[in-house]
Amino acid sequence: MALRLRRRSFLAGLLTCCLPARADVRRFRIAFANLDETPGVMLEGLGFTGSELRRSFELAARTLPVDMSYFDNAGDPARAVANAEAAIAAKVDLLIEYHADADANAEIARRLATAAIPVLGLVDAVPGAPLYGPDNRAAGRIAGRALGAFALENWPGQQVLGVLIGDLADPGPAISDRVLGIKDGVHESLPALQLASLDTGGQSVRADALLAKFLQTQRAQRLLIATLDDLAAVYAKNAIEMNRRQSDCVIVSQGLDRNIHGGASEKKEIDPNNRGSVVLGSVAYYMDRYGYDVLPLALRLLAGERLPPRTVTQHTLVTAANVFREYPPFDMN
Repeated sequence: MALRLRRRSFLAGLLTCCLPARADVRRFRIAFANLDETPGVMLEGLGFTGSELRRSFELAARTLPVDMSYFDNAGDPARAVANAEAAIAAKVDLLIEYHADADANAEIARRLATAAIPVLGLVDAVPGAPLYGPDNRAAGRIAGRALGAFALENWPGQQVLGVLIGDLADPGPAISDRVLGIKDGVHESLPALQLASLDTGGQSVRADALLAKFLQTQRAQRLLIATLDDLAAVYAKNAIEMNRRQSDCVIVSQGLDRNIHGGASEKKEIDPNNRGSVVLGSVAYYMDRYGYDVLPLALRLLAGERLPPRTVTQHTLVTAANVFREYPPFDMN
Protein backbone atom coordinates (compact mmCIF):
# COMPACT_ATOMS: atom_id res chain seq x y z
CA MET A 1 0.00 0.00 0.00
CA ALA A 2 2.81 2.40 0.94
CA LEU A 3 4.59 1.52 -2.33
CA ARG A 4 1.45 2.31 -4.31
CA LEU A 5 1.07 5.71 -2.60
CA ARG A 6 4.74 6.55 -3.22
CA ARG A 7 4.29 5.63 -6.91
CA ARG A 8 1.25 7.91 -7.21
CA SER A 9 3.16 10.76 -5.54
CA PHE A 10 6.09 10.24 -7.91
CA LEU A 11 3.83 10.27 -10.98
CA ALA A 12 2.01 13.38 -9.77
CA GLY A 13 5.31 15.16 -9.22
CA LEU A 14 6.57 14.09 -12.64
CA LEU A 15 3.47 15.48 -14.32
CA THR A 16 3.80 18.74 -12.39
CA CYS A 17 7.41 19.14 -13.51
CA CYS A 18 6.76 18.27 -17.16
CA LEU A 19 3.63 20.35 -17.75
CA PRO A 20 4.26 24.07 -18.36
CA ALA A 21 3.06 26.36 -15.65
CA ARG A 22 -0.18 28.03 -16.69
CA ALA A 23 0.27 31.74 -16.42
CA ASP A 24 -2.77 33.90 -15.88
CA VAL A 25 -3.24 35.47 -19.30
CA ARG A 26 -5.38 38.57 -19.37
CA ARG A 27 -8.28 38.40 -21.78
CA PHE A 28 -9.26 41.52 -23.65
CA ARG A 29 -12.72 42.59 -24.69
CA ILE A 30 -12.60 43.67 -28.32
CA ALA A 31 -15.54 44.94 -30.35
CA PHE A 32 -15.70 44.81 -34.13
CA ALA A 33 -18.12 47.21 -35.85
CA ASN A 34 -18.54 45.85 -39.38
CA LEU A 35 -19.31 48.02 -42.41
CA ASP A 36 -22.43 46.20 -43.59
CA GLU A 37 -23.65 42.64 -43.08
CA THR A 38 -26.79 43.03 -45.18
CA PRO A 39 -27.14 39.90 -47.38
CA GLY A 40 -26.07 40.60 -50.95
CA VAL A 41 -24.02 43.68 -50.12
CA MET A 42 -20.43 43.35 -51.35
CA LEU A 43 -17.51 45.12 -49.72
CA GLU A 44 -15.16 47.50 -51.54
CA GLY A 45 -16.55 46.65 -54.96
CA LEU A 46 -15.25 43.09 -54.59
CA GLY A 47 -17.00 39.76 -54.06
CA PHE A 48 -16.71 39.58 -50.26
CA THR A 49 -19.68 39.91 -47.92
CA GLY A 50 -19.80 41.39 -44.45
CA SER A 51 -20.63 37.97 -43.01
CA GLU A 52 -17.45 36.51 -44.56
CA LEU A 53 -15.40 39.29 -43.01
CA ARG A 54 -17.01 38.80 -39.60
CA ARG A 55 -16.43 35.03 -39.81
CA SER A 56 -12.70 35.63 -40.24
CA PHE A 57 -12.67 37.43 -36.89
CA GLU A 58 -14.67 34.67 -35.25
CA LEU A 59 -12.21 32.06 -36.48
CA ALA A 60 -9.09 34.07 -35.65
CA ALA A 61 -10.33 34.85 -32.12
CA ARG A 62 -10.53 31.18 -31.16
CA THR A 63 -6.82 30.92 -30.36
CA LEU A 64 -6.30 34.41 -28.94
CA PRO A 65 -6.95 35.87 -25.46
CA VAL A 66 -9.90 37.93 -26.65
CA ASP A 67 -13.63 38.01 -26.00
CA MET A 68 -15.30 39.44 -29.09
CA SER A 69 -18.50 41.40 -29.52
CA TYR A 70 -19.88 42.32 -32.93
CA PHE A 71 -21.85 45.22 -34.34
CA ASP A 72 -23.31 45.80 -37.80
CA ASN A 73 -23.08 49.42 -38.94
CA ALA A 74 -25.34 48.55 -41.92
CA GLY A 75 -23.70 51.34 -43.91
CA ASP A 76 -25.52 53.93 -41.79
CA PRO A 77 -23.59 56.77 -40.08
CA ALA A 78 -26.07 57.22 -37.22
CA ARG A 79 -26.04 53.51 -36.52
CA ALA A 80 -22.23 53.45 -36.58
CA VAL A 81 -22.10 56.16 -33.91
CA ALA A 82 -24.75 54.35 -31.85
CA ASN A 83 -22.73 51.12 -32.10
CA ALA A 84 -19.66 52.95 -30.84
CA GLU A 85 -21.69 54.20 -27.87
CA ALA A 86 -22.83 50.63 -27.20
CA ALA A 87 -19.20 49.47 -27.24
CA ILE A 88 -18.31 52.20 -24.75
CA ALA A 89 -21.21 51.16 -22.50
CA ALA A 90 -19.99 47.56 -22.67
CA LYS A 91 -16.58 48.77 -21.43
CA VAL A 92 -14.64 47.13 -24.23
CA ASP A 93 -10.86 47.42 -24.23
CA LEU A 94 -10.64 48.28 -27.94
CA LEU A 95 -12.91 48.95 -30.91
CA ILE A 96 -12.15 47.87 -34.48
CA GLU A 97 -14.12 50.29 -36.63
CA TYR A 98 -15.06 49.67 -40.28
CA HIS A 99 -17.19 52.48 -41.61
CA ALA A 100 -16.88 54.64 -44.72
CA ASP A 101 -18.43 57.95 -43.59
CA ALA A 102 -15.67 60.40 -42.60
CA ASP A 103 -17.90 62.58 -40.39
CA ALA A 104 -19.22 59.58 -38.45
CA ASN A 105 -15.68 58.25 -38.03
CA ALA A 106 -14.55 61.61 -36.63
CA GLU A 107 -17.38 61.55 -34.11
CA ILE A 108 -16.62 57.94 -33.19
CA ALA A 109 -12.96 58.86 -32.64
CA ARG A 110 -13.97 61.76 -30.38
CA ARG A 111 -16.29 59.65 -28.22
CA LEU A 112 -13.82 56.78 -27.88
CA ALA A 113 -11.03 59.19 -26.96
CA THR A 114 -13.23 60.66 -24.22
CA ALA A 115 -13.81 57.14 -22.91
CA ALA A 116 -10.05 56.37 -23.16
CA ILE A 117 -10.75 53.38 -25.43
CA PRO A 118 -8.30 52.83 -28.31
CA VAL A 119 -9.56 52.42 -31.87
CA LEU A 120 -8.17 50.49 -34.82
CA GLY A 121 -9.51 51.59 -38.20
CA LEU A 122 -10.33 49.03 -40.88
CA VAL A 123 -10.13 50.04 -44.57
CA ASP A 124 -11.43 53.58 -43.90
CA ALA A 125 -9.48 56.01 -41.72
CA VAL A 126 -10.57 56.89 -38.19
CA PRO A 127 -8.87 60.11 -37.01
CA GLY A 128 -5.94 59.42 -34.71
CA ALA A 129 -6.20 55.63 -35.05
CA PRO A 130 -3.87 53.20 -36.82
CA LEU A 131 -5.37 51.80 -40.01
CA TYR A 132 -5.37 48.36 -41.65
CA GLY A 133 -6.60 47.82 -45.18
CA PRO A 134 -5.85 47.23 -48.85
CA ASP A 135 -3.47 49.20 -51.02
CA ASN A 136 -5.75 49.50 -54.03
CA ARG A 137 -3.21 51.25 -56.22
CA ALA A 138 -0.55 48.62 -55.50
CA ALA A 139 -3.07 45.86 -56.24
CA GLY A 140 -3.96 47.50 -59.55
CA ARG A 141 -0.30 47.85 -60.41
CA ILE A 142 0.23 44.11 -59.89
CA ALA A 143 -2.55 43.36 -62.39
CA GLY A 144 -1.22 45.86 -64.94
CA ARG A 145 2.28 44.44 -64.75
CA ALA A 146 0.97 40.90 -65.22
CA LEU A 147 -0.95 41.91 -68.34
CA GLY A 148 2.03 43.75 -69.78
CA ALA A 149 4.36 40.83 -69.12
CA PHE A 150 1.89 38.44 -70.77
CA ALA A 151 1.73 40.57 -73.92
CA LEU A 152 5.50 40.86 -74.20
CA GLU A 153 5.97 37.12 -73.82
CA ASN A 154 3.06 35.86 -75.92
CA TRP A 155 2.30 38.65 -78.42
CA PRO A 156 5.63 40.36 -79.11
CA GLY A 157 5.44 43.05 -81.80
CA GLN A 158 1.69 42.60 -82.30
CA GLN A 159 -1.07 45.18 -82.06
CA VAL A 160 -2.56 45.14 -78.56
CA LEU A 161 -5.36 47.12 -76.90
CA GLY A 162 -6.16 47.37 -73.19
CA VAL A 163 -9.68 47.19 -71.75
CA LEU A 164 -10.88 48.20 -68.29
CA ILE A 165 -14.15 46.62 -67.12
CA GLY A 166 -15.96 47.43 -63.88
CA ASP A 167 -17.87 50.00 -61.89
CA LEU A 168 -15.77 52.83 -63.30
CA ALA A 169 -18.19 55.59 -62.25
CA ASP A 170 -17.93 54.65 -58.55
CA PRO A 171 -16.96 57.91 -56.80
CA GLY A 172 -14.98 56.19 -54.04
CA PRO A 173 -11.19 56.27 -53.98
CA ALA A 174 -10.81 52.47 -54.04
CA ILE A 175 -11.91 52.09 -57.68
CA SER A 176 -10.01 55.12 -58.95
CA ASP A 177 -6.86 53.92 -57.19
CA ARG A 178 -7.17 50.46 -58.74
CA VAL A 179 -7.61 51.98 -62.19
CA LEU A 180 -4.59 54.24 -61.74
CA GLY A 181 -2.55 51.28 -60.54
CA ILE A 182 -3.55 49.15 -63.53
CA LYS A 183 -2.53 51.93 -65.91
CA ASP A 184 0.76 52.46 -64.06
CA GLY A 185 1.58 48.76 -64.16
CA VAL A 186 0.77 48.04 -67.79
CA HIS A 187 2.50 51.20 -69.02
CA GLU A 188 5.76 50.12 -67.42
CA SER A 189 6.23 47.61 -70.22
CA LEU A 190 3.77 48.95 -72.81
CA PRO A 191 3.96 52.76 -72.48
CA ALA A 192 1.94 53.42 -75.66
CA LEU A 193 -0.93 51.06 -74.82
CA GLN A 194 -4.39 52.57 -75.17
CA LEU A 195 -7.07 51.47 -72.68
CA ALA A 196 -10.78 51.42 -73.48
CA SER A 197 -13.32 51.64 -70.64
CA LEU A 198 -16.45 49.53 -70.24
CA ASP A 199 -18.53 50.68 -67.26
CA THR A 200 -20.74 48.02 -65.69
CA GLY A 201 -22.48 50.53 -63.41
CA GLY A 202 -21.93 48.23 -60.45
CA GLN A 203 -23.66 45.28 -62.17
CA SER A 204 -20.95 42.76 -62.97
CA VAL A 205 -23.33 40.73 -65.14
CA ARG A 206 -23.24 43.56 -67.70
CA ALA A 207 -19.59 42.74 -68.46
CA ASP A 208 -20.82 39.95 -70.75
CA ALA A 209 -22.90 42.12 -73.10
CA LEU A 210 -20.52 45.09 -72.95
CA LEU A 211 -17.49 43.06 -73.92
CA ALA A 212 -19.39 41.04 -76.54
CA LYS A 213 -20.35 44.27 -78.30
CA PHE A 214 -16.81 45.62 -77.98
CA LEU A 215 -15.31 42.44 -79.44
CA GLN A 216 -17.41 42.93 -82.59
CA THR A 217 -15.71 46.28 -83.20
CA GLN A 218 -12.18 45.04 -82.46
CA ARG A 219 -11.83 41.92 -84.58
CA ALA A 220 -8.14 42.41 -85.41
CA GLN A 221 -6.97 43.38 -81.92
CA ARG A 222 -5.43 41.34 -79.17
CA LEU A 223 -6.96 42.45 -75.87
CA LEU A 224 -5.45 42.81 -72.41
CA ILE A 225 -8.48 42.95 -70.12
CA ALA A 226 -8.39 44.20 -66.52
CA THR A 227 -11.60 43.66 -64.57
CA LEU A 228 -12.15 45.44 -61.26
CA ASP A 229 -13.88 42.47 -59.64
CA ASP A 230 -13.91 38.71 -60.10
CA LEU A 231 -17.55 38.33 -61.07
CA ALA A 232 -17.01 40.76 -63.95
CA ALA A 233 -14.08 38.57 -65.01
CA VAL A 234 -16.33 35.51 -65.13
CA TYR A 235 -18.90 37.29 -67.31
CA ALA A 236 -16.18 38.77 -69.53
CA LYS A 237 -14.81 35.26 -70.01
CA ASN A 238 -18.25 34.12 -71.15
CA ALA A 239 -18.31 36.84 -73.82
CA ILE A 240 -14.85 35.85 -75.06
CA GLU A 241 -15.78 32.20 -75.31
CA MET A 242 -19.09 32.89 -77.06
CA ASN A 243 -17.23 34.99 -79.64
CA ARG A 244 -14.44 32.39 -79.99
CA ARG A 245 -11.75 34.90 -79.05
CA GLN A 246 -9.84 32.76 -76.55
CA SER A 247 -6.64 32.99 -78.59
CA ASP A 248 -6.38 36.78 -78.51
CA CYS A 249 -7.79 37.82 -75.11
CA VAL A 250 -6.51 37.51 -71.54
CA ILE A 251 -7.99 38.69 -68.24
CA VAL A 252 -6.49 39.68 -64.90
CA SER A 253 -8.98 40.47 -62.15
CA GLN A 254 -9.12 41.98 -58.67
CA GLY A 255 -10.24 40.35 -55.42
CA LEU A 256 -9.63 36.60 -55.54
CA ASP A 257 -13.01 35.79 -54.04
CA ARG A 258 -15.05 32.60 -54.39
CA ASN A 259 -16.38 33.69 -57.79
CA ILE A 260 -12.95 33.00 -59.23
CA HIS A 261 -11.22 30.43 -56.98
CA GLY A 262 -14.33 28.44 -56.12
CA GLY A 263 -14.94 26.19 -53.13
CA ALA A 264 -14.52 22.49 -52.46
CA SER A 265 -17.24 21.45 -54.90
CA GLU A 266 -17.57 24.59 -57.02
CA LYS A 267 -16.18 25.37 -60.44
CA LYS A 268 -12.78 26.97 -60.12
CA GLU A 269 -11.95 29.45 -62.87
CA ILE A 270 -8.35 29.63 -61.64
CA ASP A 271 -7.32 26.00 -61.38
CA PRO A 272 -4.28 23.95 -62.45
CA ASN A 273 -6.65 21.67 -64.37
CA ASN A 274 -8.35 24.57 -66.18
CA ARG A 275 -5.50 25.25 -68.55
CA GLY A 276 -7.62 26.71 -71.33
CA SER A 277 -9.03 29.57 -69.24
CA VAL A 278 -8.54 33.11 -70.52
CA VAL A 279 -8.41 34.27 -66.89
CA LEU A 280 -4.69 34.54 -66.21
CA GLY A 281 -5.14 35.37 -62.53
CA SER A 282 -6.61 37.60 -59.86
CA VAL A 283 -4.96 39.91 -57.34
CA ALA A 284 -5.76 38.71 -53.82
CA TYR A 285 -7.26 41.02 -51.18
CA TYR A 286 -7.91 38.35 -48.53
CA MET A 287 -10.90 40.15 -46.99
CA ASP A 288 -12.22 36.78 -45.86
CA ARG A 289 -9.06 36.43 -43.73
CA TYR A 290 -8.74 39.93 -42.28
CA GLY A 291 -9.32 38.74 -38.74
CA TYR A 292 -6.03 36.83 -38.75
CA ASP A 293 -4.10 40.03 -39.52
CA VAL A 294 -6.14 42.57 -37.59
CA LEU A 295 -6.59 40.90 -34.20
CA PRO A 296 -2.81 40.50 -33.64
CA LEU A 297 -2.46 44.22 -34.43
CA ALA A 298 -5.17 44.97 -31.88
CA LEU A 299 -3.35 42.95 -29.21
CA ARG A 300 -0.09 44.77 -29.96
CA LEU A 301 -1.90 48.08 -29.55
CA LEU A 302 -3.39 46.95 -26.24
CA ALA A 303 0.07 45.89 -25.08
CA GLY A 304 1.18 49.49 -25.43
CA GLU A 305 3.04 49.12 -28.72
CA ARG A 306 2.98 52.06 -31.10
CA LEU A 307 1.68 50.81 -34.44
CA PRO A 308 2.54 52.40 -37.79
CA PRO A 309 -0.15 54.79 -39.04
CA ARG A 310 -1.06 52.33 -41.78
CA THR A 311 -0.62 48.59 -42.27
CA VAL A 312 -1.52 47.29 -45.72
CA THR A 313 -2.69 43.93 -47.00
CA GLN A 314 -0.03 41.89 -48.75
CA HIS A 315 -1.52 41.65 -52.24
CA THR A 316 -0.50 38.71 -54.42
CA LEU A 317 -1.18 37.77 -58.01
CA VAL A 318 -2.81 34.34 -57.80
CA THR A 319 -2.73 32.14 -60.89
CA ALA A 320 -3.24 28.45 -61.57
CA ALA A 321 0.33 27.89 -60.41
CA ASN A 322 -0.21 29.06 -56.83
CA VAL A 323 -3.99 29.09 -56.22
CA PHE A 324 -4.01 25.87 -54.19
CA ARG A 325 -1.35 27.29 -51.91
CA GLU A 326 -3.44 30.41 -51.24
CA TYR A 327 -6.87 28.74 -51.22
CA PRO A 328 -6.62 24.94 -50.87
CA PRO A 329 -9.45 23.09 -52.62
CA PHE A 330 -10.77 21.81 -49.28
CA ASP A 331 -11.37 25.43 -48.20
CA MET A 332 -9.45 25.27 -44.92
CA ASN A 333 -9.32 28.63 -43.17
